[in-house]
Amino acid sequence: MSRMLPYPLLAASLLAMWVLLNGLSAGHVVLGTAIAVAASHVMLALEPAKPRIRRWYLLPKLVAIVLADIWRSNIAVARLILRRDQSKRPSGFIVVPLELRNRTGLVILAVILTSTPGTAWVEYDSTRSTVLLHIFDLVDETYWIDLIKNRYEHLLLEILE
Repeated sequence: MSRMLPYPLLAASLLAMWVLLNGLSAGHVVLGTAIAVAASHVMLALEPAKPRIRRWYLLPKLVAIVLADIWRSNIAVARLILRRDQSKRPSGFIVVPLELRNRTGLVILAVILTSTPGTAWVEYDSTRSTVLLHIFDLVDETYWIDLIKNRYEHLLLEILE
């Protein structure tokens, strides 16, 4: 089974998403299955590292923090966009030094930062272990660096290392 379907959970999730988005019909089930199996084999070719989660009990805390931050950020970005005077909105790039070296942790951090409105992960420099971020409302660089390091990176380090 593992040769034919190396990542069964990924394949099942992709098939379920395909059917939810396109409707339940024989054709969509066949096409969704083909896409799910192909994606599972592509994932095998990428050879992802198996994540080792040390502290499972911290995952709900991380999820709650991320969801709350996404909610707050949506409201803040909407206010900034709807404000009449757009010229006073300072946006820019910052470089954040990271202690996190775990590939899975870096991927999770990238997803968190990119899914939060107002921030975008631009580049990761593995030699210096820094990440370049674009911030939509950049008022204070140190605030953002402290926020990322203390709110997300610290928790990811506890969970994964």
